[in-house]
Amino acid sequence: MTQPTNISFDSISFPDAIAFTQSLMEKITAGKLAEAEIQEQVSSLVSTSNGARGFFVAYLTSDSVLADNPSSGVLQALRNCPDLVSDLLVKNVAMSAAMAITHRRNQDEIAAAGSDRVKERTMNLIKKLAMESVNRELVALKESVTNPKGSYDKFLNRWGYDTEQKEVINQTINKLSEI
Repeated sequence: MTQPTNISFDSISFPDAIAFTQSLMEKITAGKLAEAEIQEQVSSLVSTSNGARGFFVAYLTSDSVLADNPSSGVLQALRNCPDLVSDLLVKNVAMSAAMAITHRRNQDEIAAAGSDRVKERTMNLIKKLAMESVNRELVALKESVTNPKGSYDKFLNRWGYDTEQKEVINQTINKLSEI
């Protein structure tokens, strides 16, 4: 593996995971890594909570087009850590859908477009991964959106999503289930 010697994925911080992902994306864009190396590094990174969170923040919000067409190495790496990845993908799709509403309410179309892009990229990843664990989490989120006693209720309340935001989350889940 071509991982820098000063990175320990087991104890990586959230900011270091973001920085590592940005560096990794630069190497991928430059064609410096084979798919097997990409898979190995992303697998190691997303095997921890901070690593996975940092990966998705950097990957999904990047100006790079890598997240628009994820490589086989990235997809396989994400499949290798289904629990963390499923939870974060479902939360990312919900948060980005809801935040687009917030940004539009604040008349910030640039931020809204960024949230829309993250939502579309997350939906694309969910489709390409086709993981049963993601589908289960989407069902659980849908139940929480429609029933305040579901397993994602604390998540929805923590962010203070209102009726309109919950409806757009529900619509997004419905779009994913049509695929």
